[in-house]
Amino acid sequence: MSELVWRKSSYSGGGGTECVEVALPARRIAFRDSKNPFGPVLTFPRTAEVPGWTREVHQGS
Repeated sequence: MSELVWRKSSYSGGGGTECVEVALPARRIAFRDSKNPFGPVLTFPRTAEVPGWTREVHQGS
């Protein structure tokens, strides 16, 4: 996934300690921790309920 263009997600915290980056490979959406760019990447189909999932993660649900 190193060939992807990553951008900081609007769901990231403002303090710089909770930074999530997002990339959009074909028909998928990918997330990674910006502090660990060579670490694990979560990917989901774009049809998944990603906005709801990220909201629940942010809230600690």
